[in-house]
Amino acid sequence: MIAVVKWYLYALYLRLLRFRDRLFRHRSLDIIESNLANALYMRFDSVAGEIPHKEKIRNSEFKVFSQQGEDGILACIFSDIGVTNKTFLEFGITDGKECNTANLSINFGWNGLLLEGDPDYARAARAYYQSIDRFGGLDVKVVECFVSKENINDTITGNGMAGEIDLLSIDIDGNDYWIWEEINVINPRVVVMEYNASFGRKAISVKYDPDFSRFKHHRSGWYHGASLSALAKLGERKGYDLICADCAGVNGFFVRKDLVKHKLEALSAEDAFYPQKKRLKVATEAQQFDVIKHLDLVEV
Repeated sequence: MIAVVKWYLYALYLRLLRFRDRLFRHRSLDIIESNLANALYMRFDSVAGEIPHKEKIRNSEFKVFSQQGEDGILACIFSDIGVTNKTFLEFGITDGKECNTANLSINFGWNGLLLEGDPDYARAARAYYQSIDRFGGLDVKVVECFVSKENINDTITGNGMAGEIDLLSIDIDGNDYWIWEEINVINPRVVVMEYNASFGRKAISVKYDPDFSRFKHHRSGWYHGASLSALAKLGERKGYDLICADCAGVNGFFVRKDLVKHKLEALSAEDAFYPQKKRLKVATEAQQFDVIKHLDLVEV
């Protein structure tokens, strides 16, 4: 009897492995297909005729190390505005394998600082970049730090960063709005901000909490960060134009006003907005907001 049970468990294990592999291959094929279609468009864009700015940016999306098509959007933006010191700051990177700056550092020689609040993720990210940097040419520093309004500027300067940098990327699933508002020791040329599409078009953010944890506030995980409209208003105050959002409904891309030129155009939050693709599989935009609208929300 025990032998039979073991055999069934082993067979189930093999089926689960095969199922996992099929899911991975399906996702990988989707990514490859999307990358190829966008690459073809970028090479032969004349076949599409005149299309709106939002769609042009959409067709630049390309995934190498980013979670969605952020790698392609950043390449599009920097191809237009150029680069200066190829320096970045990113926080909220998990294990560093899927983030907005990995492609720039690993494939294009950029340097910068990565901050991660979870100690296990920070260790994994440090080990990942060390494993890649076999010949000592990679200049990426990984620091374990749970960022807050109270420590963000000291953390940045304490790690040797100040003044103009090319890229700032923030994705901490919590106090994103309040952290960007607080930063004043660096002057990024481009800022990537995760927005919360479940907040819809309203200019709202979660209430600031230095110990914020989104799943502690609500089990859905939909109460976090700020809406794209809120971030666009903050960007305007800080001297940035909203250029686009990725079509997955996750990140907004902001370019400093003095650099917006040529192919780039400022969009309103309403025009740039995409709903969050993954969440739409579970609930409509209105249903998502209904779940969390009773929680502390701040109009900005």
